[in-house]
Amino acid sequence: MSVNSFGRLFTVTTWGESHGPALGATVDGCPPGVILEASMIQHWLDLRKPGQNKYTTQRREADEVEILSGVFEGLTTGTPIQLMIRNTDQRSKDYSEIAEKFRPGHADITYWQKYGIRDYRGGGRSSARETAARVAAGGVAREVLKAFVPGLEIVGCMVQMGPHKIDRDAWDWDQISRNPFWTPDSKAAVEWASYLDDLRKSGNSVGAIIEVVARGTPAGLGAPIYGKIDTDIAAAMMSINAVKGVEIGAGMGVAALTGEDNADEIFMGNDRQPVYSSNHAGGVLGGISTGQDLVCRFAVKPTSSILRPRETITKSGQSSVITTKGRHDPCVGIRAVPVGEAMMACVILDHILLHRGQIGKNQGKIG
Repeated sequence: MSVNSFGRLFTVTTWGESHGPALGATVDGCPPGVILEASMIQHWLDLRKPGQNKYTTQRREADEVEILSGVFEGLTTGTPIQLMIRNTDQRSKDYSEIAEKFRPGHADITYWQKYGIRDYRGGGRSSARETAARVAAGGVAREVLKAFVPGLEIVGCMVQMGPHKIDRDAWDWDQISRNPFWTPDSKAAVEWASYLDDLRKSGNSVGAIIEVVARGTPAGLGAPIYGKIDTDIAAAMMSINAVKGVEIGAGMGVAALTGEDNADEIFMGNDRQPVYSSNHAGGVLGGISTGQDLVCRFAVKPTSSILRPRETITKSGQSSVITTKGRHDPCVGIRAVPVGEAMMACVILDHILLHRGQIGKNQGKIG
């Protein structure tokens, strides 16, 4: 398998499988002299780890990260940072019955067609367990961003579960960390709890839409044409397991707008910096950040591993019926929130390093 890395200057390579002894990430391009300890990364992993409530998989993993290289006396050295997370609660026997069958909606069949070998234990490399390594790498990125761009804040949340959307007029940033669904709408959290309970008990699953916002992003990040920051954000989010669609700003909704409606009007603020009347562009124009909030959303499909019987075929081409036992998230969108935040952090840091290398600081003056 190739292409297990992303990023240009700040690069992340993830490795490991769902039921192997460990998984992790190799982070290269991290600047030297940044304060970094395992506890700083652990904070973010604790938000993603499984088994925290009844709405996520009951697999119990501590997800304790170990820093094997790249840090000396609490500071990054500028050399590759090796991060490792040991798997401690694998239960491979749950998957023995699907070793010869393909789960509909899952990558089982395409992995087999491409490689001719498949780790059926939890899906191996295709499992969302891989995203723990991304969150660890994102923890490194956040510490660098804290040093380079004080005030930058990356916050993710769930804005839709199945057909049920939040009320955006009821948006409260403080509510996001106060419910198990990472939603800014407290009323939606109550309704979703009942909805997901029924699905979970029936052995079914559901999809979701996640929104990730980066506030305090400086203007000037990204390059026209092939290095657009929104291109890299979209690719990063699309690479997350189970994601089937990504949009920036108003996204697909811009098709319904007129030019007049879509135009984010520009004014001079009291600090003699540009301010915008709206943010349909999602903080990006021409692939370059405007200084507004960077806003993206991604859609996560329902978990393919469900107890409901589905028709499928075996490796030998025989018709069959499959039900997937074991411990699975009834809505993978819940634990995708910290993953989306981590990917946003990695992309922004990569572009900050590129910007520093080519431009140093923004060249154009206004006012």
